[in-house]
Amino acid sequence: MKGRKEQQDRSADDRKARLAEALRANLMKRKAQARSRRAGAADARPDGLAAAREQKED
Repeated sequence: MKGRKEQQDRSADDRKARLAEALRANLMKRKAQARSRRAGAADARPDGLAAAREQKED
């Protein structure tokens, strides 16, 4: 019984992680769209979610 509960917890955690990653990707996409629509030069700053992702992967 314990193994099944752990498996359910793990699958729930995996689902949360997938949803969080999809949300971050969607946010980055929308921010990029907003930046491309505004006038002026593109941002070259390494901040925001992209910077957080780079630190996480290291």
